[in-house]
Amino acid sequence: MSKKNIISAIVFILLAALTFYVIFKGNDMEAVVESVRTLHPLYLCAAVATAFFFVSAEGFMICYLLRSLNYKTSAATCVKYSFVGFFFSGITPSATGGQPMQLYYMQKEGHKVSDSSVVLMTVAVIYKFVLVVMGIGILIFCYKPLADHLQGYLYLYYLGLFLNTLLVVVLLFIMVSPKCFKGIVVGGEKLLKKLRILKNSGERTKKLIEMADQYHEAVLFFLNNKRKIYAVIAFTVVQRCSVFFLTWLIYKGLGLNGTSAFTVMSLQAAIYIAVDMLPLPGAQGITEMMYKTAFSQVFTGATLTASMCVTRGLNFYMVLIVSALVAAWCHFKSKVGHAMSGTRTTLESPKC
Repeated sequence: MSKKNIISAIVFILLAALTFYVIFKGNDMEAVVESVRTLHPLYLCAAVATAFFFVSAEGFMICYLLRSLNYKTSAATCVKYSFVGFFFSGITPSATGGQPMQLYYMQKEGHKVSDSSVVLMTVAVIYKFVLVVMGIGILIFCYKPLADHLQGYLYLYYLGLFLNTLLVVVLLFIMVSPKCFKGIVVGGEKLLKKLRILKNSGERTKKLIEMADQYHEAVLFFLNNKRKIYAVIAFTVVQRCSVFFLTWLIYKGLGLNGTSAFTVMSLQAAIYIAVDMLPLPGAQGITEMMYKTAFSQVFTGATLTASMCVTRGLNFYMVLIVSALVAAWCHFKSKVGHAMSGTRTTLESPKC
């Protein structure tokens, strides 16, 4: 793990501690714990399974797209990439650390950087695109309930929707414009050389240009095979809805009635859209505060804090811990593999 990621992890832990303090302060924790105890085990198990499905689904899509590019890779390996991505996205501001680490381990395991970049960017663009479409739909068809529930946080919803839309437009432009992507790659190398982070290397520049050309070829492949893109879009809708559905499972598990699944899922989607692009590791603090405001009319009494603890605990903290273990395993495996490779090189080198 780099120094930057270590600093992010420390900030994450401090922010988590502050979040828990602010959220739990002034609450009757005995009543909250008692509410959690009333949660039906069947609904709890279903919510746990849903949380893991949400992360694993990205791995299935990565596997599907890699196989489309003739890579022989297993679903389990790609699910590993998705958990690594979840961990580093969770501890870095605006979830910026996930894809670089996924790309790193994919390259370590024999995938071309160009192909891996296209696959990860395709998944990211579709993920954001689906979120934006959902957000616009909620705004058009459910504006009044949205405004009533979000109250003072409505501006964050507008901001999140705008930032996600802007990101989708930028990523699509980079994907379909070979000149733009090549300019970014070559320009980035020149900048790093000016900053003396990289040394001059004609061979490296040549490889970067070749990578940019291969990247564009992979983009063209997907553009010419639209059924594969449609399949990923459909599966992404299911994936996105699953994490919103988790909140409704907790609602039913607490024995509550009166609010439809659509309303609960829409409110949870609104929270995700609002906090998705904020520069906070794991969007901690603001997510919990928005949850308590948005669902104050849905969950009654101590069940509000109880549902927030369980929902957030399952769809973020629990999965983050598992993702941390997966990331640690990948790091250990990479170190061992590198050490064994160095040993083989030493043994195979001729003696003087």
